[in-house]
Amino acid sequence: MSNKVKLVLIDLSGTLHVENTAIPGAVEAIKRLRNSHVTLKFVTNTSKESKHVLHNRLIKLGFDIKMDEIFSSLVAAKHIIRHYKINPLLIIDNAALEEFDNLVDFTSPFNAVVIGLAPDKLNYENLNNAFRLLLNGARLIAIHEARYYKSVDGLSLGPGAFIKGLEYSANVKAEVIGKPTSEFFKAALEGISPEDAIMIGDDINDDIAGAQLIGIKGFLVETGKYCLGDENLIEPFPTKVCNSITHAVDIILKDYI
Repeated sequence: MSNKVKLVLIDLSGTLHVENTAIPGAVEAIKRLRNSHVTLKFVTNTSKESKHVLHNRLIKLGFDIKMDEIFSSLVAAKHIIRHYKINPLLIIDNAALEEFDNLVDFTSPFNAVVIGLAPDKLNYENLNNAFRLLLNGARLIAIHEARYYKSVDGLSLGPGAFIKGLEYSANVKAEVIGKPTSEFFKAALEGISPEDAIMIGDDINDDIAGAQLIGIKGFLVETGKYCLGDENLIEPFPTKVCNSITHAVDIILKDYI
């Protein structure tokens, strides 16, 4: 069977950059991969900022990335809100709010709770409001359930702990939108067969295990939130373990293009 791939899915935070700093060699690695003419898509659970804000950040860091190449869990959540015509309480960062313009009717009761990474809003008052809505039958929608993420001063708590707390207290189950759900990865493929795709990421569960579950090859990078030994936490083992995006691109260009 041929190793050739048609699509490379690439995580953003921790794989290409950490906040406002590019991973060393990442900008050049993306240029090299793009020059190979393989299709690129940048898949992210980033919920702290809108797609527009995120794209501007990446351009300022020097990345050659088009906005329509970014596939985010935030956008997927917006599509669900529109499709089901729900009116959610949004517990998301201010930088992400523009993604939901004209989708919330503040004059009508909320019938859902949507939670993303929002360090300034994941406080007792907001979580208690969410808890009471859930007790009254509101749906709990998690943009993602990341346990932690990489920030400039180290690993930081993700929204997963708060979502699990609401599930426990309100006796409900969250609908998870982003990685590692199979639905997210299938949507990102846009008709390309999983065996013809590679996923590059720093999160052993959300990026690698999620992708490999549906047959996408998983390239784990040892940057961002990666911790020593992460590769041993899942079965099957990652397709490749790479010290960085540069190393991952080296392997792809040599063996898969």
